Amino acid sequence: MGLSGKNIIGNSLSAEGKIIFYAENPANGSKLQPGFHEASEKEIWMAIEKAVTAFQQYRKMSGKQKSDFLDAIADEIISLGDDLIARCMEETGLPEARLKGERGRTVTQLKMFATYLREGSWVEARIDTADPARTPPKTDIRSMLKALGPVGVFGASNFPLAFSVAGGDTTSALAAGCTVVFKAHAAHPGTCEMVGSAIVKAAKKTGMPEGTFSMVQGKSTAVGLAVVRHPRIKAIGFTGSYRGGKALFDVANSRPVPIPVYAEMGSTNPVFILPGAMGERQQAIAKDLAASVTLGVGQFCTNPGLVFYEKEEQTNFVHAFSRSLEDVAPGVMLTAYIQEAYQAGVEKLTKTKGVRTLLQGRTPENGCYAPAYLFQSTGEAFLQDHSLEEEVFGPSTLAVAVDDKAQLLLIANRLGGHLTATLHATERDLQEYADLVAILEQKVGRLILNGYPTGVEVTHAMVHGGPYPATTDSRSTSVGTDAIKRFARPVCYQNFPQSLLPDELKDENPLVLWRMVNGKWEK
Repeated sequence: MGLSGKNIIGNSLSAEGKIIFYAENPANGSKLQPGFHEASEKEIWMAIEKAVTAFQQYRKMSGKQKSDFLDAIADEIISLGDDLIARCMEETGLPEARLKGERGRTVTQLKMFATYLREGSWVEARIDTADPARTPPKTDIRSMLKALGPVGVFGASNFPLAFSVAGGDTTSALAAGCTVVFKAHAAHPGTCEMVGSAIVKAAKKTGMPEGTFSMVQGKSTAVGLAVVRHPRIKAIGFTGSYRGGKALFDVANSRPVPIPVYAEMGSTNPVFILPGAMGERQQAIAKDLAASVTLGVGQFCTNPGLVFYEKEEQTNFVHAFSRSLEDVAPGVMLTAYIQEAYQAGVEKLTKTKGVRTLLQGRTPENGCYAPAYLFQSTGEAFLQDHSLEEEVFGPSTLAVAVDDKAQLLLIANRLGGHLTATLHATERDLQEYADLVAILEQKVGRLILNGYPTGVEVTHAMVHGGPYPATTDSRSTSVGTDAIKRFARPVCYQNFPQSLLPDELKDENPLVLWRMVNGKWEK
Protein backbone atom coordinates (compact mmCIF):
# COMPACT_ATOMS: atom_id res chain seq x y z
CA MET A 1 0.00 0.00 0.00
CA GLY A 2 1.06 3.58 -0.62
CA LEU A 3 1.66 5.66 2.48
CA SER A 4 -0.14 8.99 2.87
CA GLY A 5 1.90 10.56 5.67
CA LYS A 6 -1.39 11.73 7.20
CA ASN A 7 -3.15 11.33 10.53
CA ILE A 8 -6.05 8.90 10.90
CA ILE A 9 -9.00 10.76 12.40
CA GLY A 10 -11.82 8.26 12.69
CA ASN A 11 -12.44 7.01 9.16
CA SER A 12 -10.73 10.00 7.51
CA LEU A 13 -7.17 11.05 6.74
CA SER A 14 -6.05 14.53 7.74
CA ALA A 15 -2.91 16.61 7.12
CA GLU A 16 -3.57 20.04 8.57
CA GLY A 17 -0.32 20.23 10.53
CA LYS A 18 2.52 22.26 9.01
CA ILE A 19 5.38 20.33 10.64
CA ILE A 20 6.72 17.51 8.46
CA PHE A 21 9.06 14.79 9.74
CA TYR A 22 10.61 11.69 8.19
CA ALA A 23 11.49 8.21 9.32
CA GLU A 24 15.15 7.22 8.98
CA ASN A 25 16.79 3.91 8.22
CA PRO A 26 19.01 3.32 11.28
CA ALA A 27 21.40 1.07 9.36
CA ASN A 28 22.54 3.86 7.03
CA GLY A 29 20.84 7.07 8.17
CA SER A 30 18.91 7.51 4.93
CA LYS A 31 15.66 9.51 5.00
CA LEU A 32 12.55 7.50 4.13
CA GLN A 33 9.62 8.80 2.13
CA PRO A 34 6.99 10.07 2.54
CA GLY A 35 7.08 12.95 4.97
CA PHE A 36 4.58 12.69 7.83
CA HIS A 37 2.37 15.53 9.01
CA GLU A 38 2.59 16.14 12.74
CA ALA A 39 -0.93 16.38 14.12
CA SER A 40 -2.19 19.85 14.92
CA GLU A 41 -4.00 20.59 18.16
CA LYS A 42 -7.24 20.78 16.20
CA GLU A 43 -6.70 17.31 14.72
CA ILE A 44 -5.91 15.84 18.13
CA TRP A 45 -9.11 17.29 19.56
CA MET A 46 -11.10 16.02 16.56
CA ALA A 47 -9.75 12.52 17.10
CA ILE A 48 -10.61 12.58 20.79
CA GLU A 49 -14.07 14.02 20.25
CA LYS A 50 -14.79 11.26 17.73
CA ALA A 51 -13.58 8.75 20.31
CA VAL A 52 -15.92 10.27 22.90
CA THR A 53 -18.91 10.01 20.58
CA ALA A 54 -18.02 6.49 19.47
CA PHE A 55 -17.59 5.32 23.06
CA GLN A 56 -21.27 5.80 23.83
CA GLN A 57 -22.06 3.17 21.20
CA TYR A 58 -18.95 0.98 21.40
CA ARG A 59 -19.24 0.49 25.17
CA LYS A 60 -22.59 -1.25 24.57
CA MET A 61 -21.22 -3.68 21.99
CA SER A 62 -21.48 -7.32 23.00
CA GLY A 63 -18.44 -9.44 23.71
CA LYS A 64 -19.03 -11.26 20.41
CA GLN A 65 -19.14 -8.02 18.43
CA LYS A 66 -15.91 -6.79 19.97
CA SER A 67 -14.25 -10.17 19.52
CA ASP A 68 -15.22 -10.19 15.84
CA PHE A 69 -13.58 -6.76 15.56
CA LEU A 70 -10.34 -7.99 17.14
CA ASP A 71 -10.29 -11.06 14.89
CA ALA A 72 -10.81 -8.80 11.89
CA ILE A 73 -7.87 -6.59 12.95
CA ALA A 74 -5.66 -9.68 13.08
CA ASP A 75 -6.81 -10.75 9.62
CA GLU A 76 -6.21 -7.28 8.16
CA ILE A 77 -2.68 -7.18 9.58
CA ILE A 78 -1.91 -10.53 7.98
CA SER A 79 -3.34 -9.29 4.68
CA LEU A 80 -0.77 -6.47 4.62
CA GLY A 81 1.70 -9.22 3.77
CA ASP A 82 5.36 -8.61 3.04
CA ASP A 83 4.82 -4.88 2.47
CA LEU A 84 4.41 -4.38 6.22
CA ILE A 85 7.55 -6.37 7.01
CA ALA A 86 9.58 -4.55 4.35
CA ARG A 87 8.61 -1.09 5.60
CA CYS A 88 9.20 -2.09 9.20
CA MET A 89 12.67 -3.41 8.35
CA GLU A 90 13.55 -0.09 6.73
CA GLU A 91 12.35 1.96 9.69
CA THR A 92 13.83 -0.16 12.48
CA GLY A 93 16.80 -2.10 11.14
CA LEU A 94 15.29 -5.25 12.66
CA PRO A 95 15.72 -8.50 10.70
CA GLU A 96 12.91 -10.08 8.69
CA ALA A 97 12.64 -13.19 10.86
CA ARG A 98 12.31 -11.13 14.04
CA LEU A 99 9.55 -8.98 12.54
CA LYS A 100 7.61 -11.93 11.15
CA GLY A 101 7.74 -13.49 14.58
CA GLU A 102 6.57 -10.23 16.15
CA ARG A 103 3.71 -10.00 13.67
CA GLY A 104 2.70 -13.53 14.65
CA ARG A 105 2.79 -12.55 18.30
CA THR A 106 0.60 -9.50 17.59
CA VAL A 107 -1.98 -11.55 15.73
CA THR A 108 -1.95 -14.26 18.40
CA GLN A 109 -2.57 -11.65 21.10
CA LEU A 110 -5.53 -10.17 19.22
CA LYS A 111 -7.10 -13.58 18.73
CA MET A 112 -6.46 -14.59 22.35
CA PHE A 113 -8.36 -11.52 23.56
CA ALA A 114 -11.13 -12.25 21.05
CA THR A 115 -11.56 -15.73 22.53
CA TYR A 116 -11.44 -14.29 26.04
CA LEU A 117 -14.25 -11.85 25.19
CA ARG A 118 -16.46 -14.56 23.75
CA GLU A 119 -16.27 -16.48 27.03
CA GLY A 120 -17.07 -13.24 28.87
CA SER A 121 -16.41 -14.00 32.53
CA TRP A 122 -13.67 -11.34 32.67
CA VAL A 123 -16.33 -8.82 33.77
CA GLU A 124 -16.27 -10.44 37.24
CA ALA A 125 -20.05 -10.32 37.72
CA ARG A 126 -21.06 -10.48 41.39
CA ILE A 127 -24.59 -10.87 42.64
CA ASP A 128 -25.84 -10.58 46.23
CA THR A 129 -29.56 -11.23 46.23
CA ALA A 130 -32.03 -9.45 48.46
CA ASP A 131 -33.11 -10.80 51.81
CA PRO A 132 -36.18 -8.82 52.97
CA ALA A 133 -36.57 -11.04 56.05
CA ARG A 134 -33.23 -9.97 57.45
CA THR A 135 -33.10 -7.22 60.10
CA PRO A 136 -32.43 -4.71 58.72
CA PRO A 137 -33.65 -5.90 55.28
CA LYS A 138 -30.91 -6.64 52.76
CA THR A 139 -31.33 -5.11 49.31
CA ASP A 140 -30.32 -6.64 45.97
CA ILE A 141 -26.74 -5.61 44.96
CA ARG A 142 -24.94 -6.53 41.74
CA SER A 143 -21.67 -5.37 40.18
CA MET A 144 -19.41 -5.89 37.18
CA LEU A 145 -16.51 -4.28 35.35
CA LYS A 146 -17.36 -1.64 32.76
CA ALA A 147 -15.17 0.27 30.28
CA LEU A 148 -13.47 3.47 31.50
CA GLY A 149 -13.91 5.60 28.37
CA PRO A 150 -11.66 6.94 25.59
CA VAL A 151 -8.03 5.91 26.15
CA GLY A 152 -4.75 7.37 24.90
CA VAL A 153 -2.09 4.82 23.93
CA PHE A 154 1.60 5.41 23.13
CA GLY A 155 3.60 3.02 20.99
CA ALA A 156 7.02 1.63 21.94
CA SER A 157 10.17 2.05 19.88
CA ASN A 158 11.55 -1.45 20.40
CA PHE A 159 8.51 -3.51 19.37
CA PRO A 160 7.06 -1.79 16.29
CA LEU A 161 4.25 -4.34 16.03
CA ALA A 162 3.66 -6.17 19.33
CA PHE A 163 3.85 -3.07 21.58
CA SER A 164 2.63 -0.56 19.04
CA VAL A 165 -0.52 0.32 17.12
CA ALA A 166 -2.23 -3.06 17.52
CA GLY A 167 -0.19 -4.09 20.55
CA GLY A 168 -1.22 -5.09 24.03
CA ASP A 169 -2.39 -1.68 25.25
CA THR A 170 -4.62 -1.04 22.23
CA THR A 171 -5.94 -4.59 22.18
CA SER A 172 -6.79 -4.72 25.89
CA ALA A 173 -8.40 -1.26 25.78
CA LEU A 174 -10.59 -2.18 22.79
CA ALA A 175 -11.44 -5.50 24.44
CA ALA A 176 -12.58 -3.69 27.59
CA GLY A 177 -14.92 -1.54 25.49
CA CYS A 178 -12.80 1.62 25.37
CA THR A 179 -12.19 3.66 22.25
CA VAL A 180 -8.54 4.42 21.46
CA VAL A 181 -6.58 7.44 20.27
CA PHE A 182 -3.12 6.16 19.43
CA LYS A 183 0.04 8.30 19.40
CA ALA A 184 2.23 6.78 16.67
CA HIS A 185 5.93 6.38 17.40
CA ALA A 186 8.01 8.80 15.34
CA ALA A 187 10.69 6.16 14.73
CA HIS A 188 8.39 4.01 12.58
CA PRO A 189 5.50 6.20 11.36
CA GLY A 190 5.02 4.25 8.12
CA THR A 191 4.61 0.96 9.96
CA CYS A 192 2.17 2.71 12.29
CA GLU A 193 0.12 4.07 9.39
CA MET A 194 -0.14 0.65 7.77
CA VAL A 195 -1.35 -1.06 10.94
CA GLY A 196 -3.60 1.88 11.88
CA SER A 197 -5.26 1.68 8.47
CA ALA A 198 -5.77 -2.06 8.98
CA ILE A 199 -7.59 -1.36 12.27
CA VAL A 200 -9.88 1.20 10.62
CA LYS A 201 -10.61 -1.23 7.78
CA ALA A 202 -11.50 -3.92 10.32
CA ALA A 203 -13.72 -1.47 12.20
CA LYS A 204 -15.66 -0.67 9.04
CA LYS A 205 -16.05 -4.34 8.13
CA THR A 206 -17.44 -5.25 11.55
CA GLY A 207 -19.72 -2.22 11.97
CA MET A 208 -17.82 -0.40 14.70
CA PRO A 209 -18.71 3.29 15.15
CA GLU A 210 -16.42 5.84 13.52
CA GLY A 211 -13.89 7.06 16.05
CA THR A 212 -13.47 3.70 17.78
CA PHE A 213 -9.84 4.08 16.69
CA SER A 214 -7.82 7.10 15.59
CA MET A 215 -4.09 7.70 15.26
CA VAL A 216 -2.08 10.91 15.44
CA GLN A 217 1.49 11.34 14.23
CA GLY A 218 4.18 13.56 15.69
CA LYS A 219 7.85 13.84 16.56
CA SER A 220 7.54 16.56 19.19
CA THR A 221 6.37 15.91 22.76
CA ALA A 222 3.52 18.39 22.22
CA VAL A 223 1.35 15.82 20.43
CA GLY A 224 1.53 13.22 23.20
CA LEU A 225 1.04 15.78 25.94
CA ALA A 226 -2.03 17.15 24.18
CA VAL A 227 -3.58 13.67 24.27
CA VAL A 228 -2.83 13.25 27.99
CA ARG A 229 -4.17 16.69 28.89
CA HIS A 230 -7.48 16.36 27.03
CA PRO A 231 -10.25 16.27 29.66
CA ARG A 232 -12.17 13.49 27.88
CA ILE A 233 -9.30 10.99 27.92
CA LYS A 234 -9.82 8.57 30.83
CA ALA A 235 -6.55 6.58 30.94
CA ILE A 236 -3.13 6.29 29.31
CA GLY A 237 -1.15 3.23 28.20
CA PHE A 238 2.58 3.73 27.63
CA THR A 239 5.67 1.60 26.98
CA GLY A 240 9.02 3.35 26.83
CA SER A 241 11.66 5.10 28.86
CA TYR A 242 11.48 6.11 32.51
CA ARG A 243 11.85 9.75 31.53
CA GLY A 244 8.96 9.62 29.05
CA GLY A 245 6.64 7.58 31.25
CA LYS A 246 7.26 9.68 34.34
CA ALA A 247 6.60 12.89 32.37
CA LEU A 248 3.22 11.58 31.18
CA PHE A 249 2.40 10.33 34.67
CA ASP A 250 3.13 13.76 36.18
CA VAL A 251 1.02 15.56 33.57
CA ALA A 252 -1.89 13.15 34.06
CA ASN A 253 -1.81 13.69 37.81
CA SER A 254 -1.67 17.47 37.47
CA ARG A 255 -4.93 17.59 35.49
CA PRO A 256 -8.01 19.01 37.23
CA VAL A 257 -9.33 15.45 37.03
CA PRO A 258 -6.35 13.06 37.32
CA ILE A 259 -6.38 9.83 35.31
CA PRO A 260 -4.50 6.53 35.63
CA VAL A 261 -1.30 6.10 33.60
CA TYR A 262 -0.19 2.55 32.99
CA ALA A 263 3.42 3.19 32.05
CA GLU A 264 5.87 0.34 31.58
CA MET A 265 9.25 2.05 31.83
CA GLY A 266 11.80 -0.75 31.75
CA SER A 267 14.23 -2.09 34.34
CA THR A 268 17.59 -3.78 34.81
CA ASN A 269 16.07 -7.18 35.61
CA PRO A 270 18.59 -8.58 38.12
CA VAL A 271 19.92 -12.10 37.72
CA PHE A 272 21.09 -14.03 40.80
CA ILE A 273 23.45 -16.96 40.23
CA LEU A 274 23.49 -18.98 43.45
CA PRO A 275 26.47 -21.08 44.56
CA GLY A 276 25.20 -24.54 43.65
CA ALA A 277 24.17 -23.52 40.13
CA MET A 278 27.45 -21.65 39.66
CA GLY A 279 29.40 -24.74 40.60
CA GLU A 280 27.41 -27.06 38.36
CA ARG A 281 26.89 -25.10 35.12
CA GLN A 282 28.64 -21.73 35.08
CA GLN A 283 29.89 -22.16 31.49
CA ALA A 284 26.39 -22.83 30.17
CA ILE A 285 24.91 -19.97 32.18
CA ALA A 286 27.59 -17.60 30.87
CA LYS A 287 26.87 -18.53 27.24
CA ASP A 288 23.10 -18.35 27.51
CA LEU A 289 23.17 -15.15 29.57
CA ALA A 290 25.33 -13.48 26.91
CA ALA A 291 22.73 -14.44 24.30
CA SER A 292 20.00 -12.89 26.46
CA VAL A 293 21.96 -9.67 27.02
CA THR A 294 22.56 -9.16 23.29
CA LEU A 295 19.18 -10.41 22.00
CA GLY A 296 17.66 -7.71 19.82
CA VAL A 297 20.80 -5.61 20.40
CA GLY A 298 19.83 -5.46 24.06
CA GLN A 299 16.75 -3.37 23.27
CA PHE A 300 14.29 -5.31 25.42
CA CYS A 301 12.75 -3.93 28.59
CA THR A 302 13.52 -7.34 30.13
CA ASN A 303 17.22 -7.23 29.20
CA PRO A 304 19.35 -8.64 32.09
CA GLY A 305 21.39 -5.57 33.05
CA LEU A 306 22.56 -6.80 36.47
CA VAL A 307 24.15 -10.12 37.44
CA PHE A 308 24.89 -10.98 41.08
CA TYR A 309 27.02 -13.86 42.33
CA GLU A 310 29.14 -14.67 45.37
CA LYS A 311 32.73 -13.94 44.37
CA GLU A 312 34.29 -17.00 45.98
CA GLU A 313 32.02 -19.22 43.88
CA GLN A 314 32.47 -17.63 40.46
CA THR A 315 35.88 -19.12 39.42
CA ASN A 316 35.89 -18.74 35.61
CA PHE A 317 32.34 -17.44 35.14
CA VAL A 318 33.22 -13.83 34.31
CA HIS A 319 35.83 -14.88 31.77
CA ALA A 320 33.38 -17.23 30.05
CA PHE A 321 30.71 -14.53 30.10
CA SER A 322 33.12 -12.03 28.53
CA ARG A 323 34.19 -14.46 25.79
CA SER A 324 30.58 -15.25 24.93
CA LEU A 325 29.71 -11.55 24.64
CA GLU A 326 32.80 -10.93 22.51
CA ASP A 327 31.61 -13.53 20.01
CA VAL A 328 28.39 -11.59 19.32
CA ALA A 329 28.59 -9.26 16.31
CA PRO A 330 27.41 -5.68 16.89
CA GLY A 331 23.84 -4.98 15.78
CA VAL A 332 21.88 -1.98 14.54
CA MET A 333 19.99 -0.06 17.20
CA LEU A 334 16.52 1.23 16.47
CA THR A 335 17.29 4.95 16.29
CA ALA A 336 20.21 7.36 16.50
CA TYR A 337 18.69 8.73 19.72
CA ILE A 338 18.69 5.29 21.35
CA GLN A 339 22.27 4.71 20.23
CA GLU A 340 23.36 8.06 21.68
CA ALA A 341 21.62 7.29 24.98
CA TYR A 342 23.30 3.88 25.08
CA GLN A 343 26.74 5.37 24.49
CA ALA A 344 26.11 7.96 27.19
CA GLY A 345 25.09 5.20 29.60
CA VAL A 346 28.13 3.01 29.02
CA GLU A 347 30.47 6.00 29.11
CA LYS A 348 29.05 6.95 32.49
CA LEU A 349 29.75 3.45 33.78
CA THR A 350 33.32 3.51 32.48
CA LYS A 351 33.93 6.60 34.62
CA THR A 352 32.12 5.37 37.74
CA LYS A 353 34.19 4.66 40.82
CA GLY A 354 34.31 0.99 41.69
CA VAL A 355 33.40 -0.20 38.17
CA ARG A 356 35.77 -1.95 35.77
CA THR A 357 35.23 -2.37 32.03
CA LEU A 358 35.87 -6.03 31.21
CA LEU A 359 34.71 -5.98 27.60
CA GLN A 360 34.06 -3.33 24.97
CA GLY A 361 33.05 -4.86 21.66
CA ARG A 362 34.00 -3.46 18.29
CA THR A 363 31.56 -1.57 16.11
CA PRO A 364 31.46 -0.24 12.52
CA GLU A 365 32.04 3.48 12.04
CA ASN A 366 28.75 4.16 10.22
CA GLY A 367 25.14 3.48 11.16
CA CYS A 368 23.46 3.03 14.54
CA TYR A 369 25.53 0.03 15.60
CA ALA A 370 26.06 -0.90 19.23
CA PRO A 371 28.85 -3.07 20.68
CA ALA A 372 28.38 -5.25 23.74
CA TYR A 373 29.82 -4.11 27.08
CA LEU A 374 30.54 -6.05 30.23
CA PHE A 375 31.27 -4.17 33.45
CA GLN A 376 32.22 -5.55 36.84
CA SER A 377 31.79 -4.16 40.34
CA THR A 378 31.57 -5.31 43.94
CA GLY A 379 28.68 -5.67 46.34
CA GLU A 380 30.12 -2.91 48.51
CA ALA A 381 30.37 -0.47 45.59
CA PHE A 382 26.84 -1.35 44.47
CA LEU A 383 25.45 -0.60 47.91
CA GLN A 384 27.20 2.77 47.99
CA ASP A 385 26.12 3.95 44.53
CA HIS A 386 22.41 3.65 43.72
CA SER A 387 23.03 4.80 40.13
CA LEU A 388 24.52 1.38 39.34
CA GLU A 389 20.98 0.02 39.38
CA GLU A 390 19.83 2.33 36.58
CA GLU A 391 18.97 0.88 33.19
CA VAL A 392 21.39 1.20 30.27
CA PHE A 393 19.17 0.38 27.33
CA GLY A 394 21.29 -1.78 25.05
CA PRO A 395 23.60 -4.82 24.98
CA SER A 396 25.47 -4.24 28.23
CA THR A 397 25.38 -5.70 31.72
CA LEU A 398 27.01 -5.15 35.09
CA ALA A 399 28.39 -8.20 36.92
CA VAL A 400 28.45 -7.67 40.68
CA ALA A 401 30.60 -9.92 42.89
CA VAL A 402 29.17 -9.95 46.42
CA ASP A 403 31.00 -10.99 49.57
CA ASP A 404 28.53 -13.54 50.89
CA LYS A 405 24.87 -14.45 51.32
CA ALA A 406 24.30 -11.70 53.89
CA GLN A 407 25.48 -9.02 51.48
CA LEU A 408 23.43 -10.54 48.67
CA LEU A 409 20.27 -10.33 50.79
CA LEU A 410 21.09 -6.76 51.78
CA ILE A 411 21.41 -5.79 48.12
CA ALA A 412 18.14 -7.56 47.24
CA ASN A 413 16.34 -5.67 50.02
CA ARG A 414 17.61 -2.34 48.69
CA LEU A 415 16.66 -2.93 45.07
CA GLY A 416 13.98 -0.76 43.52
CA GLY A 417 11.14 -2.15 41.42
CA HIS A 418 11.91 -4.27 38.36
CA LEU A 419 9.96 -6.17 35.76
CA THR A 420 11.75 -9.45 36.39
CA ALA A 421 14.25 -11.19 38.65
CA THR A 422 15.98 -14.41 37.65
CA LEU A 423 17.39 -17.14 39.88
CA HIS A 424 19.85 -19.78 38.71
CA ALA A 425 19.71 -22.32 41.49
CA THR A 426 19.80 -25.96 42.47
CA GLU A 427 17.23 -27.55 44.77
CA ARG A 428 19.62 -27.06 47.67
CA ASP A 429 20.16 -23.40 46.70
CA LEU A 430 16.42 -22.83 46.79
CA GLN A 431 16.18 -24.25 50.27
CA GLU A 432 19.12 -22.24 51.58
CA TYR A 433 18.07 -19.01 49.84
CA ALA A 434 14.32 -19.13 50.44
CA ASP A 435 14.58 -15.71 52.08
CA LEU A 436 15.93 -14.28 48.79
CA VAL A 437 12.84 -15.51 46.95
CA ALA A 438 10.62 -13.90 49.60
CA ILE A 439 12.41 -10.57 49.10
CA LEU A 440 12.23 -10.70 45.30
CA GLU A 441 8.49 -11.38 45.39
CA GLN A 442 8.17 -7.82 46.71
CA LYS A 443 10.47 -6.32 44.09
CA VAL A 444 9.32 -7.64 40.70
CA GLY A 445 6.34 -8.71 38.63
CA ARG A 446 7.85 -11.95 37.30
CA LEU A 447 10.23 -14.41 38.96
CA ILE A 448 12.18 -16.75 36.66
CA LEU A 449 13.93 -19.93 37.75
CA ASN A 450 16.83 -21.30 35.68
CA GLY A 451 15.88 -19.33 32.60
CA TYR A 452 16.35 -15.86 31.13
CA PRO A 453 14.10 -12.80 31.28
CA THR A 454 14.07 -11.85 27.59
CA GLY A 455 11.04 -13.27 25.86
CA VAL A 456 7.62 -12.50 27.33
CA GLU A 457 5.04 -15.17 26.54
CA VAL A 458 1.55 -13.96 25.65
CA THR A 459 -0.54 -16.06 28.03
CA HIS A 460 -3.43 -15.60 30.43
CA ALA A 461 -1.13 -15.92 33.47
CA MET A 462 1.68 -13.63 32.29
CA VAL A 463 2.56 -10.60 34.42
CA HIS A 464 4.56 -7.95 32.60
CA GLY A 465 4.79 -5.22 35.20
CA GLY A 466 6.40 -4.50 38.51
CA PRO A 467 6.83 -1.99 41.32
CA TYR A 468 7.96 1.56 40.60
CA PRO A 469 10.12 2.61 38.77
CA ALA A 470 9.57 -0.37 36.46
CA THR A 471 5.96 0.77 36.07
CA THR A 472 3.69 3.44 37.48
CA ASP A 473 1.22 0.84 38.80
CA SER A 474 2.44 -2.53 40.05
CA ARG A 475 -1.11 -3.90 40.33
CA SER A 476 -1.45 -4.51 36.60
CA THR A 477 0.17 -6.19 33.62
CA SER A 478 0.64 -4.98 30.05
CA VAL A 479 0.81 -8.53 28.61
CA GLY A 480 -1.80 -11.26 28.99
CA THR A 481 -5.56 -11.11 29.25
CA ASP A 482 -5.51 -9.63 32.76
CA ALA A 483 -4.37 -6.40 31.06
CA ILE A 484 -8.02 -5.75 30.21
CA LYS A 485 -8.71 -4.74 33.81
CA ARG A 486 -6.53 -1.61 33.48
CA PHE A 487 -9.20 -0.07 31.27
CA ALA A 488 -12.29 -1.05 33.25
CA ARG A 489 -13.83 -0.08 36.57
CA PRO A 490 -16.45 -1.71 38.80
CA VAL A 491 -20.02 -0.44 38.59
CA CYS A 492 -22.65 -1.46 41.15
CA TYR A 493 -26.42 -1.75 40.55
CA GLN A 494 -28.57 -1.69 43.69
CA ASN A 495 -32.22 -2.74 43.71
CA PHE A 496 -32.50 -2.63 39.87
CA PRO A 497 -35.30 -4.49 38.05
CA GLN A 498 -34.22 -7.34 35.78
CA SER A 499 -35.23 -5.39 32.67
CA LEU A 500 -32.66 -2.66 33.36
CA LEU A 501 -29.75 -4.88 34.35
CA PRO A 502 -26.93 -5.73 31.91
CA ASP A 503 -27.20 -9.30 30.58
CA GLU A 504 -24.14 -10.19 32.63
CA LEU A 505 -26.09 -9.57 35.86
CA LYS A 506 -29.54 -10.94 35.04
CA ASP A 507 -30.86 -13.89 37.05
CA GLU A 508 -31.21 -16.19 34.03
CA ASN A 509 -27.52 -15.64 33.11
CA PRO A 510 -28.22 -15.46 29.35
CA LEU A 511 -24.49 -15.26 28.54
CA VAL A 512 -23.71 -18.37 30.64
CA LEU A 513 -20.89 -16.67 32.55
CA TRP A 514 -19.07 -17.69 35.68
CA ARG A 515 -20.43 -15.34 38.35
CA MET A 516 -20.14 -14.95 42.12
CA VAL A 517 -23.65 -15.41 43.50
CA ASN A 518 -24.01 -14.89 47.24
CA GLY A 519 -20.31 -15.54 47.73
CA LYS A 520 -20.00 -18.68 45.56
CA TRP A 521 -18.74 -18.89 41.98
CA GLU A 522 -21.24 -20.62 39.71
CA LYS A 523 -22.36 -20.77 36.10
